[in-house]
Amino acid sequence: MGETGLRIVFMGTPDIAREGLEKLLSLPVEIVGVFTQPDKPVGRKQILTPPPVKALAEEKGIPVYQPKRIKREKWVRILKELAPDLVLVTAYGQILSQEILDIPRLGCINMHASLLPKLRGAAPIQWAIANGDALTGVTAMQMDAGMDTGAILDQRTVPISDDDTEESLYRKLSQEGADLICQIVQRILSGEKLIPVPQDENQVTYAPMISKEDGLINWEMDAGSIDCRVRGFHSWPQAYTFLDGKKLSVLSAAVISDETLQSLKPGEIDIEAASAKRPRLLVGCGNQALQILSLQLQGKKPMAAADFLRGQRNIPASFDAVSSV
Repeated sequence: MGETGLRIVFMGTPDIAREGLEKLLSLPVEIVGVFTQPDKPVGRKQILTPPPVKALAEEKGIPVYQPKRIKREKWVRILKELAPDLVLVTAYGQILSQEILDIPRLGCINMHASLLPKLRGAAPIQWAIANGDALTGVTAMQMDAGMDTGAILDQRTVPISDDDTEESLYRKLSQEGADLICQIVQRILSGEKLIPVPQDENQVTYAPMISKEDGLINWEMDAGSIDCRVRGFHSWPQAYTFLDGKKLSVLSAAVISDETLQSLKPGEIDIEAASAKRPRLLVGCGNQALQILSLQLQGKKPMAAADFLRGQRNIPASFDAVSSV
């Protein structure tokens, strides 16, 4: 016998969570409340902007709650009053206390954007690319009081292509995660008893919050690893280096395995066919070389590397020697 009249509280904040909420609305369940992060200033004008999940919930007439700290007594009381059978969490941005986890009779289920126990933590999408992984995915887990330590209910695998950026992989995982969370709910509705499988602690890796310093390019690394970081940190902090004391962000690049470039030292610049219409900006790495395809120099707009070269009279012999961090 299946579940009927399932009462769900949804917790999430960014677009990856909005997609999940949107798909849930097509199921025969009652979304009794949505918890999301407070509105934040966005852009140069710092316009106070609601999270994507809030915008959708308000459009659908679902009550929205935006606690700064969900663990406070007021919000725990509100959650109890909502009396959910199930709490679904996708990229909410706050840790739930054990008191909250104990409220719904069916527990709290989280959709995490990695193949747990791999890449526990705040930035699994970025680090999956930056680490050079060939595969990632999404995991539905039964939440416990730890950070992404709960038992696994189901997973979906997603391959990472050689040209995936943080943004493109985010879109793939958003869709896969929304499908997965809906399938989990459909299984509950059908009366299926979900069997959680504990995570293998010997396989744990982490995806910590990204810092600005993570984007600093160490040219001693091999070209493939640098390209992965360019793609993984594409939106922020971006992979960057310094040229004549100015920050230069590498927006896109390609690995070059031409043997004639093997003599380039890490960080050394080679301008190939500078007089041609499409000159190439090549850089030596710990192994192979990297062609910078597009870039942004401090104080300038993003541009193709060829356009940058045509506008520069004197290019230094190498990028500034800055210690990696």
